[in-house]
Amino acid sequence: MMKQSIPKLQKKKEKRAALLQATLLLINQGGIQEASMSKVAKMASVSPGTIYLYFENKQDLVNQLYLDIKAEFSEEAFKDFKKEEPVKESFEKIWYRIASFQTQKSEEASFLTQCDNTPMIDEESRQEGLKHLQPLVDLWNRGQEEGIIKRISPYVLYAFTIYPMAFLMNTKNRSYCKLDEQILEKAFEAAWDSIKL
Repeated sequence: MMKQSIPKLQKKKEKRAALLQATLLLINQGGIQEASMSKVAKMASVSPGTIYLYFENKQDLVNQLYLDIKAEFSEEAFKDFKKEEPVKESFEKIWYRIASFQTQKSEEASFLTQCDNTPMIDEESRQEGLKHLQPLVDLWNRGQEEGIIKRISPYVLYAFTIYPMAFLMNTKNRSYCKLDEQILEKAFEAAWDSIKL
């Protein structure tokens, strides 16, 4: 069997990326029901049958989009993360990186929020996506062992520290609230105060 040439592989990656991008935009504009396979294909400038060369069905397409964005999110969140740094300092870096991701990648952040609030993705993909947050869960566990962070579920810790960012970014995107450095500092301190012992 002959190996595919680099240009062909590149073209495949570009088509897959175009399909994922079209799905992201359509879901953000009108929800999962707006992202029909025909609309995705049209927006990505490919024939409807081409989608099935890359994805089994619509659910697979949405699951893959979720996992790709979750991987991108965690790569940004844990960039330069060092396990040996103090808990608060590490958490602060992660928190600000997540805020940066949500500011710079608002379409992707909006999609992740929808995935958190709807049964849009299947449970297997949701569990796979949660693995991307393991460094943060490990940091919280260390903070609990060191007597710095409250001994509560990581879901509660996430709800009080990371999830409010989605609300803040939503208000910023709708021009209800200006998110400057000072407001972000206060938001981080409120997040930290909610979980510290």
